[in-house]
Amino acid sequence: MARVAEPEPRAPGGRRRCGSLVGYFTSAKFLLYLGHALSTWGDRMWHFAVSVFLVELYGNSLLLTAVYGLVVAGSVLLLGALIGDWVDKNSRLKVAQTSLVVQNVSVILCGVILMIVFLFKTQLLTLYHGWLLTMCYILVITIANIANLASTATAITIQRDWIVVVAGEDRSKLADMNATIRRIDQLTNILAPMAVGQIMTFGSPMIGCGFISGWNLISMCVEYLLLWKVYQKTPTLALKSAKVEESELKQLNVKKESDTKPAEGVQLIVEKDVTGSEPQQEKEVSCAARIAEPFITFRDGWVAYYNQPVFLAGMGLAFLYMTVLGFDCITTGYAYTQGLSGSVLSLLMGASAVTGIMGTVAFTWLRRKCGLVRTGLISGVAQFACLILCAISVFMPGSPLDLTVSPFADIGARLFESEPLPTIASPADKSEMAFATGMPNLLNGSAPANSDPEMSPEPVPLISVSLLFAGVIAARVGLWSFDLTVTQLLQENVMESERGIINGVQNSMNYLLDLLHFIMVILAPNPEAFGLLVLISVSFVAMGHIMYFRFAQKSLGTQLFACCTPDPKAISDSSPPGNTSIV
Repeated sequence: MARVAEPEPRAPGGRRRCGSLVGYFTSAKFLLYLGHALSTWGDRMWHFAVSVFLVELYGNSLLLTAVYGLVVAGSVLLLGALIGDWVDKNSRLKVAQTSLVVQNVSVILCGVILMIVFLFKTQLLTLYHGWLLTMCYILVITIANIANLASTATAITIQRDWIVVVAGEDRSKLADMNATIRRIDQLTNILAPMAVGQIMTFGSPMIGCGFISGWNLISMCVEYLLLWKVYQKTPTLALKSAKVEESELKQLNVKKESDTKPAEGVQLIVEKDVTGSEPQQEKEVSCAARIAEPFITFRDGWVAYYNQPVFLAGMGLAFLYMTVLGFDCITTGYAYTQGLSGSVLSLLMGASAVTGIMGTVAFTWLRRKCGLVRTGLISGVAQFACLILCAISVFMPGSPLDLTVSPFADIGARLFESEPLPTIASPADKSEMAFATGMPNLLNGSAPANSDPEMSPEPVPLISVSLLFAGVIAARVGLWSFDLTVTQLLQENVMESERGIINGVQNSMNYLLDLLHFIMVILAPNPEAFGLLVLISVSFVAMGHIMYFRFAQKSLGTQLFACCTPDPKAISDSSPPGNTSIV
């Protein structure tokens, strides 16, 4: 008699797959992804909307947006080290929850104030000769700046510390988690501004304010719960180095060229931790010492950053912020002068997001094949090769480059006429500012300036601008792969008790170069000078990658170009991140 086949043997396999799926969705890694997605979505909506709101409130002028950008850049530049030091000195859960609450509550308050201003703007203009409305503007910019500082603290503690602890000693897992975080960033950079833009288009700015405030209120509660669940599922998050051990001290005092004494600034940081067991009377300090403490911390943070083994790699990444070759308001404004429409620009931004995601995939593949340090080299070469197209575009037909026109010719007139200055975007996300520049026109369904058929000039050849954006979009693959490389180098080679302050200084460096790039645009604002800005940008990118090459040369020595053999110190899973040094 034939035996009937029984399906039972397949059931255990199905249950295992189902169990593994449930296990993944309840794991600390997935909960961290989910919390980051919610946080980034709200963050990107707010960064986009606040610029549009300020433009709408000030009569379609970019003046308030420029002031907001300058305040944000200056605050992070000055306070980055202090924020990182605060992250290092407090427990992980306290830092994450405090920064989360401060950030979201600040955004909610800004949304409420902006709703009041939109509702009663006419009445506020008449009260106290308009000074009450001016105070509302100042209050919004101040609170929004606090939200940005809290967002910086959140990014440092989650993306530079928690993710390392959750990954454990598995560096491949750390690389995959870093890449996934960047993919989430890329998607939210495009989708979040589009979503809030639709709400503002079919509703009103006031409805947009209410939606963002409500989103942040709900998101704050969910993220708070997710942080607590991740903290519970990862017991090692409760263990944080409060003191610098002798073995870690040796790593901190890195040899720059030869054996030297430890840097003074690093010693001061160590002393503050090690002297925790002193008697109470010795802890009492004078008022002057307390006032001087933030300045000492600022100095110590920069000295410690300079003495890191990955200093040149971090500087190389910072130099990439000194560029107009990105989807920020500067490049968008130039594209409008060259005849590109808002719809074309939105498609180009979508293409840049796709190539950015391709860069995260390339990072994980290259790291497995060639090692972490060499991945940065390959990514840098790829980015620079693509940017050569941008340099060539300067000399192609359609380029407005005219060396006979002085870029400084009308700067005085611009300043005296109070013409609005360009806005400054966050290094963490500069792409959504492109939407902010054109959004007031797009919301009203109107075309950019000079769209009158009787007044519009003859069509401009698109060869130059096409090459420019082809280079910018293609370079995103190398850019994001390089960014992930430097991020993981900082995670692996900065000791646990210094992660906050070192990454805080890194953020300050990024903002400093970003600020310089906007100053460069302010000094040369006319389209005829944009070609010079492109060439300067390509030069700074080249300098950044030369710094990284020097770092790689010191790290790998004669093994630098042995790409067939992965770098064991860069990809080894046998030693925990944060406790290794590059030789």
